[in-house]
Amino acid sequence: MHTHPALRLPWRILVGTTGTLIVLIGFVFFVTPGPGIASVLLGLFILSTEFRWAHRLMRPARVWARWAERRGKQLKDKYVRRRRARRRSKRGLPPDPRNGAV
Repeated sequence: MHTHPALRLPWRILVGTTGTLIVLIGFVFFVTPGPGIASVLLGLFILSTEFRWAHRLMRPARVWARWAERRGKQLKDKYVRRRRARRRSKRGLPPDPRNGAV
């Protein structure tokens, strides 16, 4: 779409309309039952494919998502270590020194 000059403007209008509509639906979902934040983020993601300002607005969401991913992995690893330690103690085995669980 970007290489053909006659299709560039209609494509941007289509993407802008679709993204804006999804963002507005997300705002409606803030006051009615529905996935408000997810809809707004999806709409901004669609808009960010064509518009630089939307790409800049998505930066905090990307940073937060990376942080949440790291935090989730840490919590999962901690949970797995604690679970293994409990299983070992139920079996009457000493704590595993490799896991760091004492």
